[in-house]
Amino acid sequence: MNISKEQLDELNAVVTVDIAKEDYTDKVEGILKDYRKNANIPGFRKGHVPMGLVKKQYGKAVLVDEVNKLLQDALNKYLTEEKLDVLGNPLPKEQENFDWDTDDYSFAFELGLAPKFDIQFNGKKAITHYTIVASDEMIENQIKTTQKQYGKLIPQETASKEDTISGTFVNEEKEIDNQTTITLDKIKGKKNLEKFVGAKVGDVITLKTKGLFADDQDLINALKIERDDAEGLNIEVVFTISEINKQELAELDQEFFDKIYGKDVVKSVAELKEKMKEDAARQFVQQSDQQLLNDVTESVLENTKFDLPAAFLQKWIKATGEQELTEDQAKEEYEKSEKGLRFQLIEGKIITDNNLQVTFEELKDFAKDLIKGQMAQFGQTSPDDKELEDIAARILSNQEEVKRISEQLMSQKMLGFYKENVKLKTKEVSFDDFIKEVYK
Repeated sequence: MNISKEQLDELNAVVTVDIAKEDYTDKVEGILKDYRKNANIPGFRKGHVPMGLVKKQYGKAVLVDEVNKLLQDALNKYLTEEKLDVLGNPLPKEQENFDWDTDDYSFAFELGLAPKFDIQFNGKKAITHYTIVASDEMIENQIKTTQKQYGKLIPQETASKEDTISGTFVNEEKEIDNQTTITLDKIKGKKNLEKFVGAKVGDVITLKTKGLFADDQDLINALKIERDDAEGLNIEVVFTISEINKQELAELDQEFFDKIYGKDVVKSVAELKEKMKEDAARQFVQQSDQQLLNDVTESVLENTKFDLPAAFLQKWIKATGEQELTEDQAKEEYEKSEKGLRFQLIEGKIITDNNLQVTFEELKDFAKDLIKGQMAQFGQTSPDDKELEDIAARILSNQEEVKRISEQLMSQKMLGFYKENVKLKTKEVSFDDFIKEVYK
């Protein structure tokens, strides 16, 4: 057997595998002998079928199968030994007048090669790393929301704009019959609000769903319908009031502080605001870091230039797609995936060059930290190590979970690497300003 490579250019090559008769004869003969021992052919006793008949019936199929196995093994071994970094898979070149009745065979494969490149982490401008802080308005709203949560409901005879109203929405045609509680600040439109203000328990209010709530999600919750059904919904519903309550806010006293943070952790409104700001800042870190990952990814993609074997990859997509594609469709699919492929190559190089690979021990420790965080949310702040080990072992026995957790850990590693190696500028913003700036 002989394997040779013709380098067409930096990104394309052709590998030719020559297979001679002596490479496969012994294997094919051995298989045909086994066939002869077990063949059931009418007119012959088992094990006494003439070899000529066995070859005539099975010889070509066995030959083709064994040569293909030999070919794939040889090609894979060659790519590994030569350390050829290929994109996609080798594509067999079409051969005119190929003849299986000859003794020697030659097979040619097109290769698309990964490009060599240097990563450019920094462009002309430093990348913004946001520090998101809670505004005074956000903290005031959070305090009021928490006061409502720990406050009291005072029954009312008639409804006012500040009240909470319970009742049932009904529309027989759409099979809507949902008991719910709404706050009148969610009702949209002066005419709709006027129907509620002054109403009493037992009153029946007729409403149009279009423009009833400012947010589709509020409509979905109120009517208990699917999101697709809520979009553009314009029907008449009746709402029967069963209860009217005024929300009395909890007092901003020590009892309230203790309910939220534990005994004597917070002792004043000023300390409460500061604690809420700290908690909010910790929650915002994840959003800030994710945005940094997104921005660095875009910057690296923009500044790291290299060519790809586009023609080969389009041909490969056309040849390996689940559905038959035209050349134009294959080109379109390639263009859709090109950006993702470029970043896969960049990310792979970063990981390899900087030894950022995820080890099993790191994965297990990371899984245990995730488990501890989840348990803490349910009040289990000090789980023993054996319990964590057992839970982690169960999770890591699931390949889907391993993939998901590995991606999370790799994102953390990449984030840490970027923070150390990319030119950044820190900018402190409120959450609202962050949303406006990032999603402008």
